[in-house]
Amino acid sequence: MYAEKREILEIIREMAIIPSFGEESSKTSRKKRGADSEREETARVAESQASSNKDSEPRLEQSDAQRRSAKRSTVLSAGETAADLRNDAALRPSTLKEYIGQTRLKAMMQMSIAAAKSRGEALDHVLFYGPPGLGKTTLSRVIANEMNAKIHLTSGPSLERPRDIIGLVHQLEAHDVLFIDEIHRLSRVAEELLYPAIEDFAIDLTSGKGHATRTMRLDLPKFTLIGATTKAGMISNALRDRFGFVCRLEFYTHEELGLIVARTAGILGIQLTDEAVQVVASRARGTPRIANRLVRLVRDYAHYSGKEIVDRELAAAALTSYQIDSSGLDPTDRRFLQILIDHYNGGPVGIETIAATLGEDSDTLEDVYEPFLIQNGFLQRTPRGRAVTPLAYSHLNRTVPAALQAMQALQLNLDLNSDDK
Repeated sequence: MYAEKREILEIIREMAIIPSFGEESSKTSRKKRGADSEREETARVAESQASSNKDSEPRLEQSDAQRRSAKRSTVLSAGETAADLRNDAALRPSTLKEYIGQTRLKAMMQMSIAAAKSRGEALDHVLFYGPPGLGKTTLSRVIANEMNAKIHLTSGPSLERPRDIIGLVHQLEAHDVLFIDEIHRLSRVAEELLYPAIEDFAIDLTSGKGHATRTMRLDLPKFTLIGATTKAGMISNALRDRFGFVCRLEFYTHEELGLIVARTAGILGIQLTDEAVQVVASRARGTPRIANRLVRLVRDYAHYSGKEIVDRELAAAALTSYQIDSSGLDPTDRRFLQILIDHYNGGPVGIETIAATLGEDSDTLEDVYEPFLIQNGFLQRTPRGRAVTPLAYSHLNRTVPAALQAMQALQLNLDLNSDDK
């Protein structure tokens, strides 16, 4: 047994990074380079101190402007920002009881966790997919807490080479949770190396070349793999079929977002009236991450205004100052709809043409802006291209064209006739 473990460690050591020749220098050359670098560093410090007083103020002004611009552009982005990471520890729920929303998914997980704990086994592997900001990472942490297990966090792009996977699974203990975010971005080699680890709880190690090739199977403790992705279609069928639970996270309802806003405000020590909570929830685009971000912005606005209690008017003024309207649209959303109406008579028009007019990448429009506009009835995706709806005209205070009104009336009549039949 001891010899087998020793052989496994030797194989892992062979797969580790070996320093290049340039990194192995003699002590004499290191001392010489150290002395030269000290003299050069002293000269650089003297020059920088002489010139720092001249340009410090413009640099500070420029950095402040850049920060303000970046803050406004990422307010309604569902992607995770540095501010989100700093506040996540306090705002994330730790148990299923604290977790708000995803009622069906939560009930299913609660039953499976209770059954696995009663049998003394690890939970079956889970795959979460859905738009960003809906709580895939948070739910994974909650599952680990409910299972009284340790969670290991990583992401698909960081697992490029076989040794990355081996080093990660080698430190797992019984019933641990391994969370891989953006699992659709796993390399082909890393994905194939995971297959036996998921199914057989073992990993095959290979060392050497040609006749000197050695293969060793490393047994792993029973663990739970939780994968998260925003693009389930990019995951291979072979990997998807190895998950016991494949769960989609849905957008949150207005009532659920109201509960999240009230909970976040309580944690951050903000006094929001019920009307103010509804104002923030209505502009959160169905996403808890955006809701928490808007609560922090309202808090900053209230402190700046010297108000201790945030009412409906103050919350609306705070969000309007960040150019977020009553339907949760930001300036890019509104410009998207305005271009379709003003330049292309409401559409339909191809996405590449819209991207060229907006000056945005077509993938960004499809992944970031279109989903919310389509789900909320502002935009239609047709075989001929994108077209705005009458709701978009009314939201932008534009007159609905007579042709669109006639088409809408015809569609209504067809729906009524089909219901009668």
